[in-house]
Amino acid sequence: MAGQISESDQIKQFKEFLGTYNKLTENCFLDCIKDFTSRDVKPEEMTCSDNCLQKYLKMTQRISMRFQEYHIQQNEALAAKAGLLSQPR
Repeated sequence: MAGQISESDQIKQFKEFLGTYNKLTENCFLDCIKDFTSRDVKPEEMTCSDNCLQKYLKMTQRISMRFQEYHIQQNEALAAKAGLLSQPR
Protein backbone atom coordinates (compact mmCIF):
# COMPACT_ATOMS: atom_id res chain seq x y z
CA MET A 1 0.00 0.00 0.00
CA ALA A 2 1.22 3.46 -0.87
CA GLY A 3 2.05 5.80 1.99
CA GLN A 4 2.92 3.11 4.49
CA ILE A 5 6.41 2.78 5.87
CA SER A 6 7.95 -0.67 5.83
CA GLU A 7 8.84 -2.32 9.11
CA SER A 8 12.56 -2.09 8.37
CA ASP A 9 12.22 1.65 7.66
CA GLN A 10 10.28 2.09 10.91
CA ILE A 11 13.03 0.31 12.82
CA LYS A 12 15.66 2.45 11.11
CA GLN A 13 13.77 5.65 11.98
CA PHE A 14 13.36 4.53 15.59
CA LYS A 15 17.07 3.73 15.88
CA GLU A 16 17.91 7.18 14.48
CA PHE A 17 15.51 8.77 16.97
CA LEU A 18 17.09 6.87 19.87
CA GLY A 19 20.57 7.85 18.72
CA THR A 20 19.55 11.51 18.56
CA TYR A 21 17.81 11.31 21.94
CA ASN A 22 20.82 9.65 23.57
CA LYS A 23 23.23 12.22 22.09
CA LEU A 24 21.04 15.11 23.25
CA THR A 25 20.67 13.63 26.73
CA GLU A 26 24.40 13.07 27.03
CA ASN A 27 25.31 16.55 25.79
CA CYS A 28 22.85 18.34 28.07
CA PHE A 29 23.83 16.16 31.04
CA LEU A 30 27.53 16.81 30.57
CA ASP A 31 26.94 20.55 30.14
CA CYS A 32 24.49 21.02 33.00
CA ILE A 33 24.88 18.47 35.77
CA LYS A 34 27.88 19.31 37.94
CA ASP A 35 27.02 18.33 41.51
CA PHE A 36 26.84 14.66 42.42
CA THR A 37 26.81 15.17 46.19
CA SER A 38 23.02 15.20 46.36
CA ARG A 39 20.23 13.07 44.93
CA ASP A 40 18.28 16.19 44.10
CA VAL A 41 18.73 18.17 40.94
CA LYS A 42 19.61 21.77 41.73
CA PRO A 43 17.40 24.51 40.26
CA GLU A 44 20.27 25.89 38.15
CA GLU A 45 20.92 22.42 36.75
CA MET A 46 17.24 22.07 35.87
CA THR A 47 17.21 25.49 34.22
CA CYS A 48 20.34 24.63 32.26
CA SER A 49 18.82 21.33 31.11
CA ASP A 50 15.59 23.04 30.06
CA ASN A 51 17.53 25.68 28.11
CA CYS A 52 19.69 23.01 26.48
CA LEU A 53 16.66 21.09 25.31
CA GLN A 54 14.86 24.21 24.06
CA LYS A 55 17.93 25.32 22.15
CA TYR A 56 18.20 21.91 20.48
CA LEU A 57 14.50 21.86 19.56
CA LYS A 58 14.64 25.37 18.09
CA MET A 59 17.78 24.49 16.14
CA THR A 60 16.18 21.33 14.78
CA GLN A 61 13.03 23.21 13.80
CA ARG A 62 15.06 25.92 12.05
CA ILE A 63 17.14 23.37 10.13
CA SER A 64 13.95 21.58 9.04
CA MET A 65 12.43 24.84 7.82
CA ARG A 66 15.57 25.75 5.85
CA PHE A 67 15.71 22.25 4.39
CA GLN A 68 12.09 22.56 3.20
CA GLU A 69 12.75 26.02 1.75
CA TYR A 70 15.77 24.71 -0.10
CA HIS A 71 13.80 21.82 -1.60
CA ILE A 72 10.96 24.10 -2.64
CA GLN A 73 13.46 26.37 -4.40
CA GLN A 74 15.11 23.40 -6.09
CA ASN A 75 11.75 22.02 -7.24
CA GLU A 76 10.69 25.42 -8.57
CA ALA A 77 13.99 25.78 -10.42
CA LEU A 78 13.60 22.32 -11.93
CA ALA A 79 10.00 23.03 -12.90
CA ALA A 80 11.01 26.33 -14.52
CA LYS A 81 13.85 24.66 -16.36
CA ALA A 82 11.59 21.83 -17.52
CA GLY A 83 9.00 24.38 -18.62
CA LEU A 84 11.59 26.22 -20.68
CA LEU A 85 12.94 23.02 -22.19
CA SER A 86 9.52 21.64 -23.11
CA GLN A 87 8.39 24.78 -25.01
CA PRO A 88 8.52 24.46 -28.82
CA ARG A 89 11.01 26.72 -30.55
